[in-house]
Amino acid sequence: MKKVHFILGADISKKTIDFHCYQTNGYQQFTNNPKGFKQLIAWLRKQKISCMGLLIVMEHTGLYSYCFEEFLHRHQIGFTKVNALAIKLSAGIVRGKSDKLDARRIAEYGFEKQSKLLPQAPVPEATKQLQLLYSTRERLVRQRAALLNAVKEYTHMGLSKSHLIMKSQTKLIEIFSKEIKRLQDKMDEIIQNDPSLNQNYQLLQSVNGVGKVVALAMLIKTQNFTRFVSARKFACYCGTAPFEYSSGSSIRGKTRVNPMADKGMKTLLDLAAKVAIQYDKELKDYYEKRVAIGKPKMSTINIVRNKLLYRMFAVINRQTPFVENYLQAA
Repeated sequence: MKKVHFILGADISKKTIDFHCYQTNGYQQFTNNPKGFKQLIAWLRKQKISCMGLLIVMEHTGLYSYCFEEFLHRHQIGFTKVNALAIKLSAGIVRGKSDKLDARRIAEYGFEKQSKLLPQAPVPEATKQLQLLYSTRERLVRQRAALLNAVKEYTHMGLSKSHLIMKSQTKLIEIFSKEIKRLQDKMDEIIQNDPSLNQNYQLLQSVNGVGKVVALAMLIKTQNFTRFVSARKFACYCGTAPFEYSSGSSIRGKTRVNPMADKGMKTLLDLAAKVAIQYDKELKDYYEKRVAIGKPKMSTINIVRNKLLYRMFAVINRQTPFVENYLQAA
């Protein structure tokens, strides 16, 4: 890892990006487009800030930072993305808010935490395309679900299938279903054409309870298992990792998961765990024994979710399919 000499806080919005350099206290705003990115390089040179010793810290802003990240990778400028809540909590009591202030607070956070912040590695093109296709597919699935619910409501109201409203809703559902399939087919094609993705995709599905949807989500969320170093780290990200809540002799809270999580991934793991309980003898026996002695069902399902995560990371690390040997040992 190269030595960092300058920390640049970047507050990204749809149209502009505000920059604040912690070391020089310099501030500037540029447009969030290629023209603005070139102006940033010129400003850095004028400020005598070397791109080789620079680390740009920014919040997760989804598609707003996509083009900027591509530009930074092409020019080999290090950057890292941080959860917005982490920056907010680290700032303590604050007064006032503006893009300029936010850029400065991000820079201050980056300077304080620089020993823990690592530059983000370039994402392979295949994984990047999967991410975009997957997010688009999820959006269409939600919109189709809303249309299906509307059809149920109209049916309950007594509207016939020949009614104009029902026809229009049905037509839209057909279009959404067709486009969802096209996106899914394209993702399957990308995976099949990439040996590493295809290998891991097949290995994940060897774990009982893990189907194509969960395997695909795992590849995307972990960036083909390069983003998280362990199952525990990913469990924290998904919100399935339990944490102790106690202090002194007065606070003895139950061990529980944290609400900050990727709720979509957590839901998929929940469905996978419920399937595994039905078809995996080891997990089924484990679940039934815990429930029989009075343990909460949800906490037991959460344990099963984590067991599945550890199994998935294990097959990827070993690069061998999951083998169920519970029956032979019994």
